[in-house]
Amino acid sequence: MKKPRSVRSRILLAVVNLLSLGALYWALHDAHLDDLRDDLASMDWRWVALAVVGDLCVYLMHGSRWRVLLRPVVALGYWETVRAVYVGLFANEIIPLRAGELVRCYMLSRRDEDQTPLPLSVSLTSALIERVFDGIWLCILLLVTLRFVPLPKSLHYVTEGAYILGTAVLIVAGALSFMLFRRHQVRTTPPKNSLERQMRILVDDLEIMGHSRSLLASFLQSLPYLLLQTVPIYAAMRGYGFDLPITAALALMVILRLGSIPPQAPGNIGIFQFLTRQTLVNVYHVVPAEASRFSLLLWAIVTLPLLIGGAVALFSAEAGLGEIHEAAQNERDGNNVPAASDNPT
Repeated sequence: MKKPRSVRSRILLAVVNLLSLGALYWALHDAHLDDLRDDLASMDWRWVALAVVGDLCVYLMHGSRWRVLLRPVVALGYWETVRAVYVGLFANEIIPLRAGELVRCYMLSRRDEDQTPLPLSVSLTSALIERVFDGIWLCILLLVTLRFVPLPKSLHYVTEGAYILGTAVLIVAGALSFMLFRRHQVRTTPPKNSLERQMRILVDDLEIMGHSRSLLASFLQSLPYLLLQTVPIYAAMRGYGFDLPITAALALMVILRLGSIPPQAPGNIGIFQFLTRQTLVNVYHVVPAEASRFSLLLWAIVTLPLLIGGAVALFSAEAGLGEIHEAAQNERDGNNVPAASDNPT
């Protein structure tokens, strides 16, 4: 059974990489990359520094939100969640098909014996809840964006993706709501096997989370978490010399988040550049070559801090990324736990 799944994964990986490389080629085919040196020399690095700080704050807030969400189940240290987030981000930049989501959840469940345990299934489900929160707010932000920034027909796939996202969010939110808000059931019979025991722990922990104010607090934190992602984009625009309004950064952030939904190459390479160029050229009438070069610089500005922060977090974990990824996969497969996807956002 494992061999066919491995073959399918390899085929998917090959297709995803080919599409990403094709998108990267198209985005840069007329970029005049020789002018990158002049771009770097003329950039306002004060704005670039603000972009880096803003990007750092995004994931510090992510760690805080995750900690608040899991507070009713287990008391986590702030560094625990931030480190797990950064190791997961680092994995996404290195390992294909968004393995970082599984890695960060495993990192959080790998606690010392003298600490309250956090089952991997609960950690994965909390990550899924985060994505549902993001999906709800992202749909709202897209409606706001379409109100002030009408998208051209060439970006019709953005609105189509929004409909798909909205449908997926409603379905997943409905299923999670049933588990989160259901009335607690007292069980008198012991679990028949380890799988039933794990499922009971998952359901019980979800019920605790659903009846806690932390769930609402985490949901409300998701809006500033998304809006904060506009800061690095806007600062990078100003640093590059684009005199565009902050609504342009908001629109690009929403489109890039929507574009990150499908499986793609590590670091979103290719799709990131394609969507950035398409948005700047078709919506804001930026010179195509400049939009293409900016897409590379923006990608570097938001990616390099993740790689550095992820490397530091991984070093503190005293384990290799491959080792952590393999252990996470083994625990997930051994416990029959489905992997939480980066979707719907």
